[in-house]
Amino acid sequence: MISKTIKSSNFPLKNVVKAFFFCLLVAGNSTVFAEVKLARIFSDHVVLQRQKPIPVWGWAEANEAVNVSLGAQNKTATADKSGKWTVIFAPLEATGEPLELKAAAKSGSSTVKDVLIGEVWLCSGQSNMEWTVKQADNFAKEKKDANYPNIRHFTVEHTVEIEPQTDLKSGEWKTSSAETVGDFTAIGFFFAREIYQKLKIPIGLVHSSWGGSQIEGWISKEGMLSSDELKDYGRNLPKNWAEADQILERNVKRATLGDANANPALADEKKYLDADYDFSKWIANNPIGQWDWKGIWAWRGNGFMARKVEIPASFVAQETILGLAESYSHNEIYINGKQIFSGITKGKREIIVPKNSWHSGENRIVVKMNKTIEPDWFGLGFQGSADNVFVQAKSQKIPLGDDRWHLMPSFAESHEYAHSSNNVGTLIYNGMIAPLVPFAMRGVLWYQGETNAGRSYQYRQTFPLLINDWREKWNDELYFYFVQLSSYGANQSSNVGSGWAELREAQTMTLSLPKTGMAVTTDIGNANDIHPTNKFDVGKRLAANALKQTYGQNVPFSSPLFDSVRYENGKAIVTFKFADGVLTVKDKFGYVKGFEIAGADKKFYYAKAEIVDSKVVVTSENVANPVAVRYAWSDAPVDANLYNAAGFPVSPFRTDDWRGVTESNKFQ
Repeated sequence: MISKTIKSSNFPLKNVVKAFFFCLLVAGNSTVFAEVKLARIFSDHVVLQRQKPIPVWGWAEANEAVNVSLGAQNKTATADKSGKWTVIFAPLEATGEPLELKAAAKSGSSTVKDVLIGEVWLCSGQSNMEWTVKQADNFAKEKKDANYPNIRHFTVEHTVEIEPQTDLKSGEWKTSSAETVGDFTAIGFFFAREIYQKLKIPIGLVHSSWGGSQIEGWISKEGMLSSDELKDYGRNLPKNWAEADQILERNVKRATLGDANANPALADEKKYLDADYDFSKWIANNPIGQWDWKGIWAWRGNGFMARKVEIPASFVAQETILGLAESYSHNEIYINGKQIFSGITKGKREIIVPKNSWHSGENRIVVKMNKTIEPDWFGLGFQGSADNVFVQAKSQKIPLGDDRWHLMPSFAESHEYAHSSNNVGTLIYNGMIAPLVPFAMRGVLWYQGETNAGRSYQYRQTFPLLINDWREKWNDELYFYFVQLSSYGANQSSNVGSGWAELREAQTMTLSLPKTGMAVTTDIGNANDIHPTNKFDVGKRLAANALKQTYGQNVPFSSPLFDSVRYENGKAIVTFKFADGVLTVKDKFGYVKGFEIAGADKKFYYAKAEIVDSKVVVTSENVANPVAVRYAWSDAPVDANLYNAAGFPVSPFRTDDWRGVTESNKFQ
């Protein structure tokens, strides 16, 4: 680029040389003219952790002496061969008076202004932690109570990296105000506001989360190698993106073709269009939304969607309309093996189907889809509403927006994989956590698990592993407060089983680790939306844990947890920890709901439950000799209505250890 510019301008040679060195000087990552810089997390308005040693690091020229000051403290360091230097300041108490952080050397200097000393919390997990204040309930009201200049927020950009990174590529600290708070993590902000109102000390939130991310992406390679559960995976992590893509290719083939080594040719895939092709073994799902969330992760290429539909005889001789929602991409549409459309339609698609394309009875629709044009990150899948997927004649409309579609990528055609959160384990840690180590902080707020609900039993190992891994990296037993999964999906019985209930159980078991706490949220979820918008109560329940366990205030902080059960005279008598003396029902009916009971045959029945002296007595006329009790054991236990006097809902539990529905599912 430089040579072309110089040539076209007819510069003399001396100007060519000047231009060359000028370009080197202004290059942002130049190592020829290194400048002193601090790690990105140390930017204006940063909050540093009180009462702990304060590590500060950055870069200068190799082997250069660097003087670093924080307020009245001064430290000296020598940059290593890579240019990195580190100092550790003595602990400071909280202050509302801003300090300056300076680093200076012969090669230059860097200054960070408006530095506060207070409490720092890392907010991490998936989309419910990423959910912002402007997306949560009552934003208009909440931003009126957001002018807290001593509450600050730093957002870590989404990135996945093959190797652990030493610094963040972007990010800056924002002070809380009506103008800025809308982009803060909602749970983090409501937590911080509650803590600040009680303690009156600065609060810093480092927000590093990613919607849909699985826990394995947040665990370091060293953490995986320390685990019997994941060490084999850790030993085989990819060395580059080409290897990462091959791992994902095998996983996608295993999920869609049942064979990681399958290699279908174009001729094989052409048969998908035949009128009698059996696509019943393809992945079944609804047509709306990215394939990423339907078991075909990060696929960026072409693919097929197919389904059967019963067509009445009255449709055959009519011109009909096939509604296929929205997909700004090139599509070919086949009915019973005959192509009836080829082209691009932007917006809501309503395809005219010629007369006699259908026949009475069972028909087959196959849609050959090319990569989405806009938005280009979307991948495959329809956009819009499921109501806009249908077959319609003049007098009748047949909805097709259900989960009876079948999906299959086109492996024989050109494709690639988006470098996203769940391609390979560890890669989120490398990009979004490693650059933060060892930034001093008090603890972690964690909301994650929805993406791991299909392998909840393994979460019993992987969740404690993540906590211990991060504590090891920071060399600090950080407080770790987490949100138990809320209510989403079906309210099925225990005879069906529930991956979400088993994930909640794994989270509850993790309370055996020191300095942990859990916010139970099954009562403030949304069975129809995986993103419940009441984040205020979630943040407040996390804050209760911190106020009690971290800051020593005498406040109720925990939901009641199952303690023990005894069986006598056909009754199950259940006791709880953290009942706070009184259990109560919170709904208009006034009686306890959500309990099931089973005998030795392991068949559960919905049960009668009564509060007796802060215990719960559970019975069923169908179970003469009970041996197991479960409470709120479903994906969305919306019936559960038992609370302690402080208003915390009883945590879902079971008294048995019978085999669960996710016990054999493992991370690959």
